[in-house]
Amino acid sequence: MQKPKVIVICGPTASGKTALSIELSKKINGEIISADSMQIYKNMDIGTAKPTQQEMQGIKHYLLDFIEPDQTYSVAKFKIDAINAIEEILQKQKIPIIVGGTGLYIDTLIYGIEYQNIEIDKTYRTELEKIIQEKGIEFLYNKAKEIDEIAMKKISPNDKKRIMRVLEIYKATGKNKTQQEKESRRNKPKYDYKVFALNMDRQLLYNRINQRVDLMIENGLIEEVKKLKQMYNEFPTAMQGLGYKEVNEYLENKLAKEEMIEKIKMQTRRYAKRQLTWFRKNKETIWLDATLEKEFNVDQILKYIN
Repeated sequence: MQKPKVIVICGPTASGKTALSIELSKKINGEIISADSMQIYKNMDIGTAKPTQQEMQGIKHYLLDFIEPDQTYSVAKFKIDAINAIEEILQKQKIPIIVGGTGLYIDTLIYGIEYQNIEIDKTYRTELEKIIQEKGIEFLYNKAKEIDEIAMKKISPNDKKRIMRVLEIYKATGKNKTQQEKESRRNKPKYDYKVFALNMDRQLLYNRINQRVDLMIENGLIEEVKKLKQMYNEFPTAMQGLGYKEVNEYLENKLAKEEMIEKIKMQTRRYAKRQLTWFRKNKETIWLDATLEKEFNVDQILKYIN
């Protein structure tokens, strides 16, 4: 029996995934499932570049705007929610389109990776936070490297959230992240995923990122963060997000405004570079030139899926 087709559009931040996916949805009667680990949060619209109602053009989007910023959300939960959304779209006789830049979310679907939904051990997390304060993030990074050298190759030495996650998984299960992924990849996914990724000249992408950050500041990113700080007492993950972390540092007088803007731009450029490295691992990915007209890229996608 033929597996149902599911289209994936991935790529670095600011490469035009949203516009292309909406154009494609209109053409093929599709609905969109977001694979973005920051756009899940409510009240975090500007810094996550969440599509507006106007940009959505009436196309239904799933997994956007449904988690409170003071709640935690895992890749295991994402997989369950994404499969439920795929099933709902298929039942309507429509085509599911997964769109986003969070490589881990996308891989868990296309490779059928099972992540155990590990509850957060708050005592252990506090212990790790204490180690960071006393010995620095690099000490923890090296500790994680001893446990899982392969996983750590893909994790930035200052990505606190993911470094801690590697250690938490190992403590909770006795297996490292790479072992778990290997074991679960034996399960074949139940859908036929067609994966497309957007790319463009590096300098052009960086210019687009810089412009986007300026626009976010102009559109009220600082006010958005102020409001979030008033609404919630704690941010387990949300405030670690790109842009939010830096604005928070500015609000706490740790950075001057210009420094904060430059830091967001630099960190976002670095993130885009890591995203491209991640998506290049999948040899089946079909690469599209993001500088071409979206109508042209829609036609390219249609040639591959028909």
